[in-house]
Amino acid sequence: MWVRIFCLFTFAFYLALPAQQAQAFTIVEPAEGAKLTSGTTVTARVDLGKDSGIVQVRYYWYGEQDDTLVGQEDATATGSIVAPVALIGLSDHDPAFGGTLRIPKTGLGPMRLLAVAEISRGRLGTRSVFDEILVNVEPAAALATIEFETDKPLQLGRAGQSSAFGHVDSLGKVFELPVVGEFTDGVTRRISSPASGTAYQSSNPTVIRVLPHGLLQIVGNGKTVLTVTNRGKQASLDVGVTVNDEPNEPPVADAGANMTVKAGTKVKLSGLKSRDAEGEALYYAWSQVRGSKIALLDVDNAEASFLAPTVSEKRTYRFKLRVTDKKGADSVPAFVDVTVEP
Repeated sequence: MWVRIFCLFTFAFYLALPAQQAQAFTIVEPAEGAKLTSGTTVTARVDLGKDSGIVQVRYYWYGEQDDTLVGQEDATATGSIVAPVALIGLSDHDPAFGGTLRIPKTGLGPMRLLAVAEISRGRLGTRSVFDEILVNVEPAAALATIEFETDKPLQLGRAGQSSAFGHVDSLGKVFELPVVGEFTDGVTRRISSPASGTAYQSSNPTVIRVLPHGLLQIVGNGKTVLTVTNRGKQASLDVGVTVNDEPNEPPVADAGANMTVKAGTKVKLSGLKSRDAEGEALYYAWSQVRGSKIALLDVDNAEASFLAPTVSEKRTYRFKLRVTDKKGADSVPAFVDVTVEP
């Protein structure tokens, strides 16, 4: 009897305790995986966790695989800045360090919301912590038309616009063609990624082959018709290819295995296992695609490096590697995740 009373008392005691604060700086709203409408607003809310001395929180929107190039606070910034700041949350905002956050009106498909908190350390300067979530953005408007954003017909190689798509002048070249959609709200949105619902088809796969992730590969000379569909709409593009017919297989990028490291350590990213079927030398291009911006060194070498930043809780950074052979053929991107622990 006494045991039963004791257990009931203990259970009631724990129910009466206040909810425990999250230990890590966390985005609370919007929620991970939320379905949001482009051009509308939501409330941005964060839990500061155990971090103290936070001065402000910057919020940024990115496409799922956009390179991270946060570099200034100007919300009207253009050019090389992929994501100008969408909101600066301060302590006197409601909610604190959050506020009204506008979803990009051109947003479509998976998007990342990155929140970077600046922490004051007095005379030691500042440091930052971040959290990042993935949401799905859809316009309320219907798709009116879909179109390849290029000259028609498209000529690739010696006879055409080879420089327009990164010198498409050899067999094995992997490239992308921009596709845009005009919606009934008057907004033009880029919908090249299959994640936005776009599908590709080539009438002649011996000339251009469709690869995953919306990538295209030149495999022969001749003509083909590329067809793109999205939300029941369709567009076609006549393509002629006249390239050097010397056989060439595209290289394969290998960004190495995912790893977990301690804050403050030097991290080396290795692309040494990348390979080319013809054994040619490779050119390397590293970039960061997830996590708060860090200083990545030797981005054009086989091995890139960075100093693992200070974190309050473990955080994951993602990096992309593409390699190119001497004949100009590119690889499909390879990715590696680096988890940093305190």
